[in-house]
Amino acid sequence: MKIIVGLSGGVDSAVAALSLRQQGHEVEGLFMSNWDEDDAYCTTAQDFQDARAVCRELGIPLHKVDFAAEYRRQVFADFLAEHRAGRTPNPDVLCNREIKFGVCLTHARRLGAERFATGHYARRIDGQGGPELHKAVDAAKDQSYFLHAISPQQLDAALFPLGEIDKSEVRRRARAAGLPVHDKKDSTGICFIGERPFREFLAQHLPDTPGPIESADGRVLGQHRGLPFHTLGQRGGLGIGGLRDLPEAPWYVARKDPARNALIVVQEHNHPLLMSRRLRTLGAHWLMATPDADFTAAAKIRYRQTDQPCAVSLQPEGRLEIDFAEPQRAATPGQSVVLYAGERCLGGAVIEAI
Repeated sequence: MKIIVGLSGGVDSAVAALSLRQQGHEVEGLFMSNWDEDDAYCTTAQDFQDARAVCRELGIPLHKVDFAAEYRRQVFADFLAEHRAGRTPNPDVLCNREIKFGVCLTHARRLGAERFATGHYARRIDGQGGPELHKAVDAAKDQSYFLHAISPQQLDAALFPLGEIDKSEVRRRARAAGLPVHDKKDSTGICFIGERPFREFLAQHLPDTPGPIESADGRVLGQHRGLPFHTLGQRGGLGIGGLRDLPEAPWYVARKDPARNALIVVQEHNHPLLMSRRLRTLGAHWLMATPDADFTAAAKIRYRQTDQPCAVSLQPEGRLEIDFAEPQRAATPGQSVVLYAGERCLGGAVIEAI
């Protein structure tokens, strides 16, 4: 079987290619360039050289493709629009659906690939009703949360060779095979932002829109530079402190009031304004047959959160209302709530309101 592996220049995708090569498949690498700004935080040039070195060691071809224009149109434009609206989007979810398993999968098929593999920690299992997305064996690295929005057709073409092994084994295999990236540091942060200061980056693309910072009882405590620069649950970075008649305790962003351009903050980590049992979503994406009745499941409202029992109520236009057994802290509009039945990822949706 001819398989194209999306190579990022990191150890995970390198071992994905190694594993498939050892299984006897015809393997080729594909390096995607998705960001076209050259600065101190952009590692694309070095990542490409690392991917080339891996392919030389494995004796496989490497293709390179530039999807920067598609990324700006299909992912980054949505990222900015959501921030302007005061929400906090997750561009990695959209990148997987639109870029990695969208235009990149299409390109891999043009190259003759039967399957497209990545270094994601997740499992694709052939079920009775078709392919299923399951959590990785390494629970600490499981990335099914970021893959929940791909379509069943995209999942059908996908391979995740790392789903059955943990990260320490990945590095051991890379070292044993002499792969030059065996000890390369894992990348962190949002895909196109990386480790650059987030607010500085956002300020290059969105104007300041100052407004009041208020306590829960309406007392004005200071001024924020713009609602897009803050997220629910955020601690610090508010420029307030040492206020008369108030305790010296951390402040947390609890609410955004776009109508008044006000940021509401509280001093308790689990203040009632930060806690919610119910949320509403936009239209859901399903990796199973679209449900026709309400059901119970487990949910995550952020990556690496433990599964939270919930009841899922179907709403018009594919929307959902989700009621949790326990209050959830800082459920954030724009982020995704992802649903599970045991190890299987059922799908998910973008949080609209709490």
